[in-house]
Amino acid sequence: MSLSEKLARFIVNTSYEDLPEDVVGFTKLCILDWLGSAVAGSSKEPVRIIDELAREMGGAEQASLVTGGKTSLTHAALVNGAASHVVELDDIHKSSIIHAATVVVPAALAVAEWMNKSGKDLIAAVAIGYDVCFRIGEAVSPSHYYFWHNTATCGTFGATAATAKLLDLNEQQIVHALGNAGTQAAGLWEFIVDGAMTKQLHTGKAAMNGLLASLLAQKGFTGPSKILEGDRGFFKAMAETFDEERISDKLGQQFKITENSFKIHASCRHTHPAIDLALKLKKEHAIRPEEIREIRVGGYKAVYDITNNPNPQTVYASKFSLQFCASLAFVKGKAGLADFTEETLWDPAIRALMERVKLTVDPEVDSAYPEKWGSAVAVETQQGEVHRLTTDYPKGDPENPVTADDLVQKFRELAAHLSDSEKNRFVDTVLHLESVSDAADFWKERSRST
Repeated sequence: MSLSEKLARFIVNTSYEDLPEDVVGFTKLCILDWLGSAVAGSSKEPVRIIDELAREMGGAEQASLVTGGKTSLTHAALVNGAASHVVELDDIHKSSIIHAATVVVPAALAVAEWMNKSGKDLIAAVAIGYDVCFRIGEAVSPSHYYFWHNTATCGTFGATAATAKLLDLNEQQIVHALGNAGTQAAGLWEFIVDGAMTKQLHTGKAAMNGLLASLLAQKGFTGPSKILEGDRGFFKAMAETFDEERISDKLGQQFKITENSFKIHASCRHTHPAIDLALKLKKEHAIRPEEIREIRVGGYKAVYDITNNPNPQTVYASKFSLQFCASLAFVKGKAGLADFTEETLWDPAIRALMERVKLTVDPEVDSAYPEKWGSAVAVETQQGEVHRLTTDYPKGDPENPVTADDLVQKFRELAAHLSDSEKNRFVDTVLHLESVSDAADFWKERSRST
């Protein structure tokens, strides 16, 4: 069988009843975590622009928008996918380097609402979508990641897998859908140079394109049967090295969603290990910013490639600047959503400290990537004292986990502008999603708002 055929068989043969109890519970937390990021991002400028265009283009009112009201399935996936990625607090899987929620959940929710699927159906689809995109991401990482944004490229397959399950596609239709997902997979890292809005287009389009591939397959539209391993397929075109075995290893026996990590800092995940260590050093040694002669951060190569920006010019760019994030942690003692502002971007104390942050690739840390997203931080004071800490697992990794209560609190903070009753309803709905008979109830009041 081709890899697409193996994945198609897995998708067709896996149901809610096949999911272990811990997978069900974890999947619900992933959905809640997605929702917090989507609600928080719904008013941001890139999302406002995409939302405005979607409304101008129109479409049948099939699925709800996090921005209020309803639109077509594909436009809902586009807008909701963009909204859930912009505040940089969405989940991340280490070894595949994918933020799965922001592409899988919007596409799955749109179909589940439209087809009046149950909460159990939605849970199964999301778990399956995560599994498929994680496996494909693992197969091509880390070489694929230098040019390509895995969430956009590999995530497209996850959106297809989840929606194919909800649309009850058969194995042959799913092979076609995966083929056309792969041919649409795109998303280049060049936006990072000038902090462009493109990253939100990546996730919105991945959700939209994955859904489109499934909808077309349902109508008989064909796609390449070996889109992954073919001579002109995804692997050979988009990765210097790849491992096909990662696709089928324990497929259907081990659900990879529980390997997922959650974010507690509102910045690129590659900055989190250093932020964690900076906060710990500041607390343990009562280090004041003006006492620091130099901060030396050793990371893996992707940290250097993606976050080596000593002079960010926008708030969004600051989230991808290791120099800014480490300095923010030492000056403010935190790095939450409210801490990335125009005021902090140009704070003289932060700017002065940024000049003393030195980022290098640490061979030991780099050799463990992407299974471990570690960091080594050394702070030298003006008095010549050196304080050094290392970590393999930033807070939120399965090896250094947050609790369900932590994630509920995170949701409430991200959704602070909602009424208490709406926040409570969302929390109750998601945490008891297996009891929901109609996924259309997920949005309720928001689907009727404008």
